[in-house]
Amino acid sequence: MSSIRPFLWYATEAEDAANFYVSIIPNSRVVNVMRGGPGGPVIAVDFELDGRPFAALNGRQGPGFTEATSFAVTCETQAEVDRYWNALTSGGGEEGQCGWLKDRWGVSWQVVPAVLSKLLGDPDPAKAGRVMQAMLPMRRLDIAALERAHAGA
Repeated sequence: MSSIRPFLWYATEAEDAANFYVSIIPNSRVVNVMRGGPGGPVIAVDFELDGRPFAALNGRQGPGFTEATSFAVTCETQAEVDRYWNALTSGGGEEGQCGWLKDRWGVSWQVVPAVLSKLLGDPDPAKAGRVMQAMLPMRRLDIAALERAHAGA
């Protein structure tokens, strides 16, 4: 059976990045590390994030990652939002708007509360609009503030 997996190109940090991601995302693991000969440098890493296959390759030439390749992490609680946000921005990551961030390698992530799609998708345009207006200036998304905006408080 065929499968599709994201393939991320790093300059030299593929193994570090894979180990970092599997350390913070449950149900994740490094599957295989390919080296250029015995004891040689890492060429590529196969890994799983939440059971989904990924690959990281060393050898990127030129510019790094752009927002055109990004990943979303859906969270049930504020504690989970905070945990992912803190972990992914650690070590030189960069906070963005509306739950977006870049990790230390420049990979873009959005850390999103699961309830956000329900709040923004409310059939009442006033409620959905208040949620959007509350979200726009946020960096890390705040579930309680979004729910207050939805309620009109």
